[in-house]
This record gives sequence, C-alpha cells and structure tokens, in this order.
Amino acid sequence: MDYDVKDKSLAKKGKLRIEWAGKDMPVLALINDRFSKEKPLKGLRVSCCLHVTTETANLMLVLKAGGAQVNLCASNPLSTQDDVAASLVQDYGISTFAIKGEDTKTYYKHLNSVLDSKPNLTMDDGADLVSEVHSKRKNLNEYILAGTEETTTGVVRLRSLEKQELLMYPIIAVNDAMTKHFFDNRYGTGQSTMDGVIRATNRLIAGSSFVVCGYGWCSRGLASRASGMGAKVIITEVDPLRALEASMDGYQVMPIKEAAKVGDIFVTVTGNVNVIRAEHMLLMREGAILANSGHFDAELDLPGLKKISKARRVIRDFVEEFTLKNGRNIYILGEGRLVNLAAAEGHPASVMDMSFANQALSAEYVAKNHKKLQKKVYPVPENIDRMIASLKLKALGIKIDTLTAEQKKYLASWEIGT
Repeated sequence: MDYDVKDKSLAKKGKLRIEWAGKDMPVLALINDRFSKEKPLKGLRVSCCLHVTTETANLMLVLKAGGAQVNLCASNPLSTQDDVAASLVQDYGISTFAIKGEDTKTYYKHLNSVLDSKPNLTMDDGADLVSEVHSKRKNLNEYILAGTEETTTGVVRLRSLEKQELLMYPIIAVNDAMTKHFFDNRYGTGQSTMDGVIRATNRLIAGSSFVVCGYGWCSRGLASRASGMGAKVIITEVDPLRALEASMDGYQVMPIKEAAKVGDIFVTVTGNVNVIRAEHMLLMREGAILANSGHFDAELDLPGLKKISKARRVIRDFVEEFTLKNGRNIYILGEGRLVNLAAAEGHPASVMDMSFANQALSAEYVAKNHKKLQKKVYPVPENIDRMIASLKLKALGIKIDTLTAEQKKYLASWEIGT
C-alpha cells in the first residue's frame, strides 16, 4: 500500500477520534451495515479528494465496506488532521496522501498519487481531481465511469465544463442535495466557521461588527450564528434577491467598500475570487480580522495585500499580522484558506452524517447506473435525498405524519376546487 502521511505514530489518537465522530453519524452507520453485506462497490477503484478529517474517515470506511479500493488525498493543504491520516493508513489499510500544511507542489503530487490508481469513480471536494483529469491526465478517462462532487465551488467548475461540452464523464452534484446544502452548508458552515474564528483569535464576538461577504446557504448560516452571539452583522452581496433577503432577515446590507470602513471581523463565503481586495483593506480600521470560509484562498486578495504591506509576522497560531504602508495592522486567519478547517475541526459529525450519506449512496447509484447517464452534472436522485432525511429523523427519535389516502387524492387532482 502506497501512502504519504506526517507520522504513523499518531494513529492511536486518530483512531479514537474517528470512533468518536462515528458515534454521531448514525445514517452512515446504517449504510455501512448494508454495504458490508451487499458490496455494491465491489471491484471498483475510488479516488477521493476530500478534507481528511474524522468524518471523512468514516466515509472512507463505508466505501471500503462496500467493496471499493479506496485512495484518499486532501482537498485543502491546511484541513488535514494528521492523526486521522495516520490511522487510515495504519489501522484501516486505506492509501492516504495528506499532510497538514503541505506546499502546493506536494498537494498536486498527492492528487496525482490517487489518480495513479486508475480510478473508476472520482469523489471530489472542489473538483481538483476532475480538473487534473481534464487538463493533464485525459488518458484516465477510459477507466473512469462517473464521479461525485461535494461542494458549491466544485459544482460551479463542473457546470462550466458541461456548458462547454468538455465534461468527460457523468458527475452527481452532492452539494445540491437538500440534505446537504440545507444542513451542511447552513448549520455546519455556520457553526464551524465561528469555531475557527474564535479558536484562532479568542476574540469576543458580542458587540463586534461582523461582515459576511455573500448570502448563500453557507453565508446565511454564518450570519445567523454571528448574530446569535451578539454581533452586529453586515452583509455584502452582488445578487439583488439575496441582498433583499438579507435585509428582510434583519441584517445591514451595504457594498464591501462601505463595510470595510466599519467592520471588525470579515469573512468571505462566496466561492468567488478577490472578494476583499487591497483597495478595501486600505480602508479598514486598525486590528481588522479577515478570514475565508469559501472553498479556495482566492477570495481574499493576498497578493494585493502583500504589495500594500511593509511588514508581516505570525503573531499567533493561524493568525498572521500584516502592517500596511499606512501604518495600520490587519490580520489574516489560516492563510486565507478555509478557517473552519485550518484553525478548527470542520463541520460537526452529525451534519456530515447526511452529506457523506449522500456521497456513499451517490457512489452506489453511479456504479449501478453509469451506462444510462450522459456526460452531464446530475442532481442527487430525490428518493436518495428523502431517504437520508427519513433515516436522520429516525436516528433522532423524531416521528412525522403521513398523508391520508384522501389527502394524496386531493393533491393529485385538478377537479377538486375550493
């Protein structure tokens, strides 16, 4: 087995943490039980580029239980939990290529290490595997049957490929499942981003002016959590509908140029590039804190920041101080990468339970149905989405009503009026 992890001696701690996360992932546990018996992925090589965390480890175990040969690399250089990577190799025999803090060269080396297995299925968080296959390793297309994608940023990239008729194989957009973006994006990102900001800075949130760039599902979750902790929340947006919604939800809405002058903490959650630029940083108050919870580190204009700075230093773990030429200091958290994973542990396991249940069941779906699928980006089948929600309710001990025969007839009829 090939692998590249920081230190295999960390495995004992990692195994305990994987078990702890697993206790809060009941839906995935049910899928694991069935996969162990039915082996729906038997004989398939699955290459995964995901955040190497305790929750991801539990997904890897389900895929392996389903009969797959699994290879895993990190989808973000700062999100890897080294003890988890060690345990996946040492305790579970899963080829893992991930080291927290790895440089760009190592990152792409690891991407290609998992692709060297000539995968039949790809599983992405940000579409880096797909991008590598489509740009540099097109020869692998003869082996690949289909893929899945975890996050908004990746789906945007994939839809671009599809629109240009360049997509080489069908992919399920796991991110678009109701049980993913309603819960993972909103509640998971909301809580874990606040966790990352607080762990990195130990700053009081109450009373601060907290600027959230964007008002998609992830941003809504973050704004809600910041407001709940007593912050004065400001939203910046480019979409008039989302801006209006943010205003109706009780938040101040203004352009980033105006927010830059009054904010204490800024978090980008858009999936776009250069959302906060050097021109905005020059307007910020002394001590402004900047973080990103969108997928890539491109949301903050870090090259521009370097040009307007005269000094920089790491003042605290995951906190870098930049002294601007105007004399003010601003602070970047987690090198501008995902702060919830760079400075904290990512989403709670109970939320990832649903997201990774979608991943596991989508992998099973494409394994069985890839011959019927075109080279397109597909949604998670609705029956899978609803089944996951039902299983989660059952695990929580929550019961709901069912439609009566009369109600079903009423909803299916046009003849019955008022």
